[in-house]
Amino acid sequence: MYDVVVVGAGPCGSAAAGYCAAAGLKTLCIEEHATVGYPVQCAGLLSLNAFSECGVSRKSVMHDVSGATVIMGTGCRISFDAGEPKAVVVDRAALDVEMARRAADAGADMRLKTYAYAVKDRELHVCGVDGHEKIPFRMLIAADGPRSPVARMLGMQRPPVLLSGIQIEIPHFMDDSHVELYPDASPDFFGWVIPSGPGRARVGLCGLQNVRERFNEFIKAFDPRRIHLVTGAIPLGVMPRTYGPRVLFVGDAAGFAKPTSGGGIYTGVRSARHAADVAVECCEKNRFGESALRDYERKWKADFGREIAIGYRLWQARQRIGPAQMQDLCRALNDPSVTRLIVSEGDMDRPSTLVRRLLLKPAVLRACGSLLTSELGKIT
Repeated sequence: MYDVVVVGAGPCGSAAAGYCAAAGLKTLCIEEHATVGYPVQCAGLLSLNAFSECGVSRKSVMHDVSGATVIMGTGCRISFDAGEPKAVVVDRAALDVEMARRAADAGADMRLKTYAYAVKDRELHVCGVDGHEKIPFRMLIAADGPRSPVARMLGMQRPPVLLSGIQIEIPHFMDDSHVELYPDASPDFFGWVIPSGPGRARVGLCGLQNVRERFNEFIKAFDPRRIHLVTGAIPLGVMPRTYGPRVLFVGDAAGFAKPTSGGGIYTGVRSARHAADVAVECCEKNRFGESALRDYERKWKADFGREIAIGYRLWQARQRIGPAQMQDLCRALNDPSVTRLIVSEGDMDRPSTLVRRLLLKPAVLRACGSLLTSELGKIT
């Protein structure tokens, strides 16, 4: 019997498995694909804090990023540059592989090409290269992505919003220290262009509807040659309860993607750390009841719960901002005093402080303050 079985060997799953194994728990991590890190379903832009949380070397880093340019369809452009690295563009496959190896080095057993299809009587039913098998466990950690098969098996309620995304890699020359954001490309989220190597870039967008049509229109402005194409999903809004009977949900499986950017590495790996802490305590004390598992929610909420809640309210407010109001907001943000504030106070992982500071700027408040303040006021 394993103390902990982790489903999914992405960054969150490997982190959880590594933490549990390092603490002395007998740990297994299973991955449905034959190779860790594939298929790649990520733009690969990580804040420095997110990259640090992964605990890996810089082997996967392709570029340091110090700034961003927001480009509106009306021609309004806003550029920010901190003058020092604030994020990195990574080879996600290489990052995932290194994290999985670290988990294995910590003592976790890793099984590839193994998928779970049922959870019954504290056993995980899987099918892999050796056929069907029942794996007994004391604790299960679900790190199995936005559609979480484990959540479906247990009948758990899912996050309220699931964005669809498409991304291609193309030949494209750009300043590799900047990323480009296109709010008009997908009005309920945004489009992006991220440098991915000399003369190459990742171009993509996410949205709620008409994603394929929006994407096809967006990429008309770029080189028609395609190096790589990937589709994926981003959950927004945390599932109502992130634990079940002897199971904890981490990362995208729980809905921990940041609603302001769609990034999930920072919150996901931190949630994996909290899940591992709770799993260790439960196994050591042989306590697996609801009161023990509820401690997991207390931990992640105290860490980043408020940021996720505020981000979700901001995303909801974004849905009600029309083109004219977005243009007004672009002009307000293009003020030098505002851009300096964004550079000095901006935090990709914890943006709430910056948002509140921006709302003290009269021009920003006039542009969209009523929408933002009404949404933020709903958070107790």
